Parts: sequence; structure tokens; C-alpha cells
Amino acid sequence: MQLTGPEILKRMKEANANNPNGKPDIIITPFDERCLGSNSYDLHLGDTLKVYKHTIPSGMRPAIEYKGEPYLHRMQDWFEEPMMHERFRGAVEIPRGVKMVPADYHYQEYLRNPDKYDIRNPKYLIDPTNPKHHETIDLKIPETGLILSPCIGYLGATIEYTETRNLFPYMDGKSSIGRNFMLVHHTAGRGDDGFCGQWTLEISVLNPTVVYPYMRIGQIYYEEFIGERKPYNVNKSSHYNGQMGATPAVPVPVDTFLKDVKQRTK
Repeated sequence: MQLTGPEILKRMKEANANNPNGKPDIIITPFDERCLGSNSYDLHLGDTLKVYKHTIPSGMRPAIEYKGEPYLHRMQDWFEEPMMHERFRGAVEIPRGVKMVPADYHYQEYLRNPDKYDIRNPKYLIDPTNPKHHETIDLKIPETGLILSPCIGYLGATIEYTETRNLFPYMDGKSSIGRNFMLVHHTAGRGDDGFCGQWTLEISVLNPTVVYPYMRIGQIYYEEFIGERKPYNVNKSSHYNGQMGATPAVPVPVDTFLKDVKQRTK
């Protein structure tokens, strides 16, 4: 049974003697009643995204600072200018032996060899069991906005820190976000009884799309459940309790012991 907005507010205000330190069943920080809906609470995007380094082609930007609608953004904006060119820009005399390259070198290289920059190229594959493939870089979202690429996956985080006990929380993207063809979670919209932390968002877009810090991006819902509790924060198999900010994936286990189980059941 899903909680209504007024019931969410009630559960936030009522202390529960069975919880640690008598905390209420629901904690949302920061909280503003203007974000409380009929049966959910609106969540907001923090100002930092993470991207797996392994998935970014050399010479490409994973995102572009949005300069407003009148500004003419172009395809070549996705490409970095070579560092050698930047280092001697404006120099009266270029040191002997320094080879200069044009500012649009990477874009021209993309036109000549598009497969080097194509995210479908297997060189950019993600191995879910490989920790090195989960190394990230941070992207700060300016107040003016950041343009996300359809070729890149982004890890974001909610501004809100939540704690949930005796209830089943889950998060979904807002309808208006979906209608802009943004996906804010792939498989991780479901939370757990006992989860404490900010929510990591797995963001992807169908078109180049602008995001802003503090934009409403999702909604959190709460449902009651039946059965004995197994809280997330005391579950030995939980990985993300207490997470703050966008949190990369832990290596996905390959349970080879299931081979033995399968053999025994034949």
C-alpha cells in the first residue's frame, strides 16, 4: 500500500521508539513542503556528475557548458582543443621544434576516423566485474546548465539525503523528465528498508539535453510491506548504505558456486 503525501509528512514528524535513537520512519534532508506531492516527494539533482573515464574517447568532451539558446552550439563543441595549441596560444614566437596543430584537430580527426570516437567501438566497453572500468572523473554542473551527450552515461546524485525504516522506498523520474526523453535510473530505482544516504542517479539522454543543479529530477515513493524486516543497513550484502554523492558501481560478482548447485539439481 502506497503512502499519500500527507501520510509521508506524518511519518516524518512521528518518532518511532523502535528505530535507532527514536528516529521517525522517514527522514528527508533538506525538506520543503512545496515539494510534497499527492503520494510522493520531489527530489533534486546535485551539482556534480561522474563519468567512467574508460568510456570517454580521447579528445572528446563528456559534456558541454550550455551558453544559452542564442549561442550557436556546433558538433565540434564536443571536441577538445589540443593542449600543445593552448600552451602557445598568443605566443610571439613558437619555440623551435614545437609542432603546432590546428585548434580543431580532434574534430577533423573525428571526420577522418569516426570509429575512433564512436562509443559503439568495443574499445569503450564496460566490464561490470573490472574495478578499473569504474574509475570516474567529476563534472561540475554550472548554474547556466550542462549539455549531456546521448553517447555517454552519467552518474548523478540527489541533493536530498534520506533515511527510511519500516517502509519500502523507491525513486522514479518525474513525468516531465521522461517527456524530455531523459532516463534517471536504469535498474536502481528501488530502494530498501533501512537505506540511508543520497540516491545515485544513472542518467542517460536520447538527445543532447541540458541539466541544471537543483532541477527537479525525480520523485520518492513509500510503500508498506509484509514480513519480518531485513534492514539494508545491517545486511552484509549491501554495498551503498550511507552513500553521499554519485557513487560508482562496485564490481559485479560472478557466483561460480551456482555451477555446483546446478550440477546437483540435474
